[in-house]
This record gives sequence, C-alpha cells and structure tokens, in this order.
Amino acid sequence: MLTDQPVAPHGLRVRRLGIETGGEAIVFMHADCPVARSEGFATRTRVEVHAGGRRALATLFFTTNGLLDPDEVGLPNALWRQLHAGDGDVIEARHPQPLASMSDVRAKIYGHRLEQDRLARIVADIATGRYSDVELAAFVTAFAGQPLDVRETAALTRAMLEAGDRLDWPDELVLDKHCVGGLPANRTTPLIVAIVTAAGFTMPKTSSRAITSPAGTADAMEVMAPVNLDLAAMRRVVEREGGCVVWGGNVRLSPADDILIGVERALDVDSEVQLVASILSKKLAAGATHVLLDLPV
Repeated sequence: MLTDQPVAPHGLRVRRLGIETGGEAIVFMHADCPVARSEGFATRTRVEVHAGGRRALATLFFTTNGLLDPDEVGLPNALWRQLHAGDGDVIEARHPQPLASMSDVRAKIYGHRLEQDRLARIVADIATGRYSDVELAAFVTAFAGQPLDVRETAALTRAMLEAGDRLDWPDELVLDKHCVGGLPANRTTPLIVAIVTAAGFTMPKTSSRAITSPAGTADAMEVMAPVNLDLAAMRRVVEREGGCVVWGGNVRLSPADDILIGVERALDVDSEVQLVASILSKKLAAGATHVLLDLPV
C-alpha cells in the first residue's frame, strides 16, 4: 500500500468502487479533481492511466456526491484487475496518444475501401483496448452498413488473426467446426468434439458465450467442465485428450473478435463480412486445417 506517499503531479490515490461494467474500461474522478482540471478532462474523455508499469485506456466520468475525494480516482472491478491496483496506490492519469485508426473507420463510414495496413491498424487498436464502446459501435455499424468486398474481407480476417496468439499442431489433419447460431439449445459441439477425438483426430475447439440465445456453447459446456482455460492449459488438454471445448475469450485467439461480438449483440447487428472474418480468424488461430460449418436454415 502506498497511502503515505506524496501524490505525484498527475497522480491520484486509488479507490476500488466494486462496480461491474461488463468489461468496459471506465474511471471515476471527483468533479473538483485538480488533475482533471489541469489536463482539461471532460466527461467521456478517454484517459490513459498508469500504475506500477501497467497502463490502460478508460472513459472518464465524474462524481459529485462525496464518493471520491478530489485527489482520488475510482476504479471499477475490471480496471482494478487489469492494473493490479490496491486501495491507496498512486496512479497517473493523462491524455492518450490520438487514436489515428479512427480516421480509417470514418473513411469506411463514407464508403471508402480499406487496404490491409489500415484494417490491421484498426484491429490492433481494438485488440489492445484503445477503442471506447462508442468507437466500437461506430466500427460495427460502418462495416455492417458498408459491406466489404472479398479482398477487404480477406484483409480483415488476416488482421484479426495477426492481432492475437496462434496455435500450431504437429498433426496433418486438425479438425474444427462452427455453428453460426440461430437454433438455441441444439448443443451439437460437445457431441461432435467427443466423437471426433474418440476417432483419433485432433480437435482444439474454442466456443463463444451467448450471442443469439440465453446460453452459448461455452456456457453449456461450463456446466460439465471448466472452460476458462488459458492458452497453455488448452494446449495441455489437447495434447492429453486430443481435443477440447473452451471459451475463446480467455485464450487471445483473435482477441478483437470477442470484443466486437459483445458490441454486435448489444446493437442487435449482424454483418456477414464480420461473421466470415470472425469464424476464419478464430479457426486459423486455433491451428485448424479443416472446418465444418453448421448453418441452420
């Protein structure tokens, strides 16, 4: 704990607020916070917070009801965990570098074609948490309203693939399947993975949580076995058993995809291009050589 330390010029003492934000990075400051005033922060400003060598981008909101002192910053649970902060620790808050890739999103809004480097820049910023929920909504809406051509779709898939980790397997055949959803409770994935691995094939299956139904494949599988495995644990399970069913959001295979899925669900927006890029980037990242697509009609 650093409660007896003098606060740095841009430093604020941490207070954990115990607020769940659904993963959105948010910070709270007192309306009379001297750091906010000196930096010219306003409500919904994006700020960069630093703590012990770690940093994160978050959207700022102000309090006026005595919840925080002027020299404190309030962290919700997600940001608290990300920064490994403790009550009374001192963190710094400052303006982040400009989000240059938003100009590429705006270009797409106005119907311009995007090349590989511009798509890679957007996806890299999304995967590292630089986009606010408002900016993510702009991306999803732009790509749904201005569909990508085949070349752009391939470029988006490659960008999503390269923004995360990848798995490689020694087997000549690495099998996978994907269901695009639409039929709640069909739950074919655990059965298929069990049958395929029992036949001696490798099947490293990552699944999503609920998108189009109250419970996704990962949610259903979690009733029977843990699904929040990291990449090393996933590899050990596959090497031992031949296959797995794990939640894709915990293994950083195409990490931008899981962020975008949450926004698409909130907006109730489906983009065919985003669907293709989502599926292919996840399967390629998992090391699949052959994929079965389940398309309910």
